[in-house]
Amino acid sequence: MKIPPTKFGGDIKDAAFEILSEQFNGQIFENIGFVIVCIDVLELGNGKLLHGDPSTYHSCTFTVLCYMPELHEIIEGTVVEVVEFGAFIRLGPSDGLCHVSQICDDFISYENMNQRFIGKESNKILTVDDMVRGRIIAVSMGTGRSGKLGLTMRQPFLGKIEWIAEEIEGEGGEIVDDNLEVED
Repeated sequence: MKIPPTKFGGDIKDAAFEILSEQFNGQIFENIGFVIVCIDVLELGNGKLLHGDPSTYHSCTFTVLCYMPELHEIIEGTVVEVVEFGAFIRLGPSDGLCHVSQICDDFISYENMNQRFIGKESNKILTVDDMVRGRIIAVSMGTGRSGKLGLTMRQPFLGKIEWIAEEIEGEGGEIVDDNLEVED
């Protein structure tokens, strides 16, 4: 890693941590997923100088907290945007798209004025700030800040949390707490 001379006055390990955080936090790497945050600099080697460059170059070992989404993984998140073609759901470090065809088994229509979807027969409503549970059906890990996650909520016990609660009660189950644990 490269440490510029403007960082030489203080603790070099703190400077390395700051540079690594700027360089890696929020980035996506195909082999490790979304880097949420740089945690620590474990080892910082002696600096080397290159001719014509006032910076020092160090070998460095550091730890990061990452999230690697996996196909078929069940996630929970919050709807952050509703558009004509689907709903964007915040999954912590990233957003996933649930295409309009994957929201529920009912025919749904989009209301532009209220930024929501409404089921034709079920009257199910999905709007911004709704908590949902979905399944990851497509993962495309780009580089930098461009990763794409495709989601579905068309399977049993997926969808808006209130829909799941209704489904559980319809199956004869009982909700014993807010985490939708079932007691038969």
